[in-house]
Amino acid sequence: MERTRIYRLYHLRPTLANRLRDAQIEAARVWTLCRDLHLYARQHGLPWPNRDDLQRATKGGQFALHSQTIQMVCHTFLANVETTRQLKATNPKMRYPYKDKRYYPLSWPAQTVSIERGRIVLPMGRGRPALIFRLDTSGLPERVGGCKLVWKDGYELHVSIPVENEVVETTAQEVGSAAEMETVPVRATVDLGKIHQAAVSTNTGKAIVISGRGIRSLKRRQNMALGQIARKCSRCEPGSKRWRELQHARQQQSARIERQVRDLRHKGTRKVITFCQEQHVSTLYIGNPHGVRKRLTGRHHHQRMSQWEYGKGIAYLTEKAKQARIESFTGSERGTSSQCPVCGRKQKPKGREWVCRNPQCGFHGHRDVVGSVNMHPLAYNQKISFPAHITYQRAGPVRVSQRNEEPPRVRRRASASPL
Repeated sequence: MERTRIYRLYHLRPTLANRLRDAQIEAARVWTLCRDLHLYARQHGLPWPNRDDLQRATKGGQFALHSQTIQMVCHTFLANVETTRQLKATNPKMRYPYKDKRYYPLSWPAQTVSIERGRIVLPMGRGRPALIFRLDTSGLPERVGGCKLVWKDGYELHVSIPVENEVVETTAQEVGSAAEMETVPVRATVDLGKIHQAAVSTNTGKAIVISGRGIRSLKRRQNMALGQIARKCSRCEPGSKRWRELQHARQQQSARIERQVRDLRHKGTRKVITFCQEQHVSTLYIGNPHGVRKRLTGRHHHQRMSQWEYGKGIAYLTEKAKQARIESFTGSERGTSSQCPVCGRKQKPKGREWVCRNPQCGFHGHRDVVGSVNMHPLAYNQKISFPAHITYQRAGPVRVSQRNEEPPRVRRRASASPL
């Protein structure tokens, strides 16, 4: 098991930034060569190239990169091909890698990374100087799992840290309660949403709702700020000094919001897994709301839906559940939010409170919890009653570093005073 520490690379020298850019272009050339070889084999009915074939094709000093970095690109390409092959069994429209890439992230395996005196040294191959980053390495072990250099409105260095599986000590009382739970396994379902990050319900009558309004507010703030900067850029000459200043401000604003959203998403999913641990949940079903994006509801709602990163929520929950030794799987949630959990009547819900229009039923409850309760028949073939008590929690405050307290400011031109 590994964890990732992210270092934001601030104030890079122009020469170093150009080196990183050129290296990513070289990595993109490696990817393009692998793509071309695989495409040629498919078109001519030849055996698909394997790892040895791609490594032989990329040898000989063709690329200004370290040999291990080139191999990492080849391994990633083959992993994408294998994933696409598996997905085509259920979705024939899936395509193998076909696009031309201009830039590609750089990766170094563990055996090529060295940490010495507060510096992370990443080799670039024989005859080329290594990349040296002076960073806070106090919390890093002597040997790390590997490094990856990516661009997210600025360069970031992702360092993988191997984590040993922790041995959980249990008391006699916990062992007794776990033995009681074995007779009736506790199962839970998660309904992901945009207004509420997650709604969880168990077959024991417990439920929790994690608010996602903080993430939605940050996204809205980002849209307004980037729109304002885009309007200013439209009045500038591309490549001018003013235009470059605005582009730098846009990158700062976008990167800051991205870090804050990631922080809230981690905190919200952590609260979900903590709730599951407290309720001794053994199996967790995570609903996939992919079908929501297919509905035509106007450009404003489409913007909100396109910025709903539910895939990351599923990935975070899956990884955290694995660390907590909770079995998790994903499936469809189609029709769960439009069906009454008591009488089964289907209707289009309005507002955040689900009210059944059947006069003989009269049910009302939280809309997202209704969706989570209705997932139990889909996931476990078991209908449960609506929870009598629901816990509401926020993901938590946004963690803001001292560097990012103030929003980016763009220098305004001095207006000419009238004579």
